[in-house]
Amino acid sequence: MKASLVAGISTTRRVPIDKGRTISFMGEDGRVYATPSMVLDIEQNCRDFLLEHLDPGEDSVGTRVEVDHLAATPLGMNVEFTITIAEVKGKAVTFEVTAKDELDPVCKGKHFRFVVDVAKTQERLKAKIAKAKGG
Repeated sequence: MKASLVAGISTTRRVPIDKGRTISFMGEDGRVYATPSMVLDIEQNCRDFLLEHLDPGEDSVGTRVEVDHLAATPLGMNVEFTITIAEVKGKAVTFEVTAKDELDPVCKGKHFRFVVDVAKTQERLKAKIAKAKGG
């Protein structure tokens, strides 16, 4: 991890709400930003921000998401996420996340990620797969 990874740093990311990010069960006129898509956008944007402050060979995995989905955002609008590093405790990183569309606050919450060494993680996964296969 780089020295730049400290509590208080922040970024803003814009996400266009396209059809793939919306619910479909209320029909075409009821398409709004789906909560699972919002959670995925939170995870991806936090990871991307974190990568800017990691060393080569490091990445991160999500460990927890706590989010309140506050308002419906219709298809075609944009959501602007503000992501702030709230805490860095060893390899554990806590993010505070808020988002708004053109009219309303859309979400607030926290996301937790853990910094990992990619090569070591891949080796652990290979060992787990081998063990599961009985080898």
